[in-house]
Amino acid sequence: MPGTPHPATTTATGSDVRVRFCPSPTGLPHVGLMRTVLFNWAYARHNGGKLIFRIEDTDAARDSEESYNQLLDALRWLRIDWDEGVEVGGPHAPYRQSQRHEIYRGVLEKLIAAGVVYESYSTAEEIDARNEAAGRAKQLGYDNYDRDLTDEQKAAFRAEGREPAWRLRVPDHDLTYVDLIRGEVTFPAGSFPDFVIVRAGGVPLYTFVNPVDDALMGITHVIRGEDLMPSTARQLALYDALVTAGVTDFVPRFGHMPLVLGEEGNKKLSKRDPKADLFLQREKGFIHEGLLNYLALLGWSIAPDRDVFSLDELVAAFDIADVNPNPARFDQKKAESINGVHIRMLEAEDFASRLIPYLVAAGVVSDPLTDAQLEMLAASAPLVQERMQLLGDAPGLLGFLFTDAVTYEEDALTSLPANAGEVLVAGVGAIELIPEAEFTAAAIQEALAAALIEGLGLKPRVAYGPLRVALSGRRVSPPLFESMELLGKDASVRRFGALVDHLAAS
Repeated sequence: MPGTPHPATTTATGSDVRVRFCPSPTGLPHVGLMRTVLFNWAYARHNGGKLIFRIEDTDAARDSEESYNQLLDALRWLRIDWDEGVEVGGPHAPYRQSQRHEIYRGVLEKLIAAGVVYESYSTAEEIDARNEAAGRAKQLGYDNYDRDLTDEQKAAFRAEGREPAWRLRVPDHDLTYVDLIRGEVTFPAGSFPDFVIVRAGGVPLYTFVNPVDDALMGITHVIRGEDLMPSTARQLALYDALVTAGVTDFVPRFGHMPLVLGEEGNKKLSKRDPKADLFLQREKGFIHEGLLNYLALLGWSIAPDRDVFSLDELVAAFDIADVNPNPARFDQKKAESINGVHIRMLEAEDFASRLIPYLVAAGVVSDPLTDAQLEMLAASAPLVQERMQLLGDAPGLLGFLFTDAVTYEEDALTSLPANAGEVLVAGVGAIELIPEAEFTAAAIQEALAAALIEGLGLKPRVAYGPLRVALSGRRVSPPLFESMELLGKDASVRRFGALVDHLAAS
């Protein structure tokens, strides 16, 4: 009946839920794509269902093995696992479209036998000419001319050497479905003409193979981006044909997630925007827990007044019906803030180990780390865990602890007070009086406070700023006294003196 969903629409719930992630291996993985797989994964895990991961790689000009491997890298880094698909196998293999052409030919034969597709010989020029003659706008496209060709007409076209494309016979009634996120949607009859599913020469199109794979793999819920919503009409039409031909016995539910907008304006976050580059975010120092938490907030929330949650809490609470249909805006600062919270939630040993790739990449430590470097890392990591939002900040914050050569940053030097030399000399005098065996953060703080704050009458910022620059070369560093304890008395004295010499020479 017009205006009602297909009677074979699935009612699958719980462990019968089957969702899929089916990217094309083109370009670098981006955060919008990762939100798609996250929502599918969370929905499958929440229901006890299955996530199927297949690759849509029929565009030989754009697809690449490099991109395929980057997709695998991205999912493994994010700790998103799948139940069937590439790399893990399953009952519906192969899971790459480029390896399924025989399957598509078999489905086409069933559709032909059921009479729901037909041969089409019209060229683009012929379609345009007929539209012009009939006074129809060219934009209306195909006019369903070949629907009722006689056997004689088909034979005549073949005699000319023409090969037919195959078009779907679109139902002559409204197509309605209930979107999991947006509610009831109806595509009126006549909204689009019969469309090609297999080109002349037997090349199947995306509009054919995507729903066919979903049907054959038993996908019950298609959760994807809002930008794909217009194609749902054609998928519903094809599903009607697949049910009629006995290829499947149900139509999936569809849910269309909101667009992810850039930080300014109302444009979709561009794949070329650095913030959309998943690996660039990883290089900056996102941990998977923090980034996934933030991506989940792009259209969904666990509670009105709560932004931070674990992946287990996400799975326990997630329902696709709770996703907001309105566009979501990517906010880099908020993402980094949430990442910082997750960094602070890590166990100390785990946190330290996650810093290593960033320290190695910056040349701060060797690969593998020496015993001395491991010891320094274990001692120093807790000093910065509470103040770090991105792991990529580690080389800047901790690098001075792993070298004897301090490089002074320009903004650090310009921040020094006029009496910096006097402060440093007084600091050397204070810490030289501390016995080596008693060179602890508490003793250092007591000695420096007595010499600089009480003795010279300085405020803490003026008193300790030059010492911080001398030790690290930076205005911002780990806690001063603890850093001095880690460096030791001799290194601390030497660094104070080095900055005095630098200031005297400049």
